[in-house]
Amino acid sequence: MTTNLIYFAWVRERIGRSHETRDIPDDILTAGDLITWLASQGEEYANAFSNPDAVRVAVDQTHADHGQAIAGAKEIAFFPPVTGG
Repeated sequence: MTTNLIYFAWVRERIGRSHETRDIPDDILTAGDLITWLASQGEEYANAFSNPDAVRVAVDQTHADHGQAIAGAKEIAFFPPVTGG
């Protein structure tokens, strides 16, 4: 499955890019699986995803939890929790 991955804020800074298109292996079924797989793709990814619970996910522009299935997703975005005042 080929998917557009988008990175925001410190996730982007740690990976060193704002987006990329990746071929996701067929055994990666959920957003959490994807985070684990990405963390194994190099030092910059390991650094960005070292604390998976601190990373939020959106699948096709809809907020999702790490258990969300990603089959058929065109876009998956990763970002830190958003706070406001």
